[in-house]
Amino acid sequence: MAPLAEFFAELAGLLADAENVFAAATDATALEAARIEFLGAKSGRLKDAQKGLGQVAKEDKPGAGKRFNEVKQALDTAFAAAQERIADSGAAATGPTGAAPADLTLPGKRVRLGHLHPITQTIDDLKEIMGRLGFTAAGGPEIEDEWHNFQALNIPAAHPARDPLENFYLATAEVVTGDLSKGANRNLHGPAGGALLLRSQTSTVQIRVMEKTRPPVRIISLGRVYRPDTADATHYPMFHQIEGLLIDRHVTMADLKSVLRLFARSYFGGDVHIRFRPSFFPFTEPSVEVDMAWNDNWIEMGGAGMVDPNVLASVGYDPDEVSGFAFGLGVERVCARRHNVTDIREFYKNDVRFLEQF
Repeated sequence: MAPLAEFFAELAGLLADAENVFAAATDATALEAARIEFLGAKSGRLKDAQKGLGQVAKEDKPGAGKRFNEVKQALDTAFAAAQERIADSGAAATGPTGAAPADLTLPGKRVRLGHLHPITQTIDDLKEIMGRLGFTAAGGPEIEDEWHNFQALNIPAAHPARDPLENFYLATAEVVTGDLSKGANRNLHGPAGGALLLRSQTSTVQIRVMEKTRPPVRIISLGRVYRPDTADATHYPMFHQIEGLLIDRHVTMADLKSVLRLFARSYFGGDVHIRFRPSFFPFTEPSVEVDMAWNDNWIEMGGAGMVDPNVLASVGYDPDEVSGFAFGLGVERVCARRHNVTDIREFYKNDVRFLEQF
């Protein structure tokens, strides 16, 4: 066979092989391997076929060169068509977002959900327990006036509990706007003319309820209270209280201790003991500190006592007709005791590793 005929036959075979391989490629990796085999700049089959031009007679070279260029263009076109086909099939498989299609045979992934903060969980538990004991939850404002926070609770003007260093009094608007000369030593005033402050106890709710409700009264109040305490393992400037109040005829300290023990046994479980230690609070008489023993350890939980007759009179009750008890417990302490947390500051660090344990 003449060199020109051999050259044309080689080009024809090369083109046929390349078109078949390009058409059979199913992904980008296979197509790239085919491109290197046929169109590689150093060792591709088209590069090898180009060497055959040297064997063609001089007068046949123009025709041979033209045919070579036609085959090269045909190979480029076949390769481009294969590229477009693979790109289109990949887009269809992954969808418009480019993500891999979902495999419906695989098990579903569990959605990660959050849960209530341990303090909120504790508050809900306490409401449920006290509800079973016949107490109704009541709420009130966190910004209070001096009447509800102090005076109605038998806390006189000269009492240390009213010291500005022991409370968060609210400064006047002049202070907020920067005019310290006008408002640095003045406070915002409530309806009765007394200063406003962040409530230091949820006993304010008890006063508000008694002002509007005739005996018998059986309520609990739960919420945030504020005191400028230095944060440590058992204190925090903002914390939560649960306070209970029962006003009726013939209420005694025995009723108070029974309610507290039923509460403690319901929340902590097991055999929980209650211990009273004599104390003093302006709004109760007699007053006691409440300790609870659980797993053979005693811990102070709060204060309690019989409602002082002056408090009853301040809301229009007749102390000769009714009596009652009140108690207040720190929610953080109750929660920490149940879950063996040694530092209540952990509840407010927002460390998910800690909070997700509850």
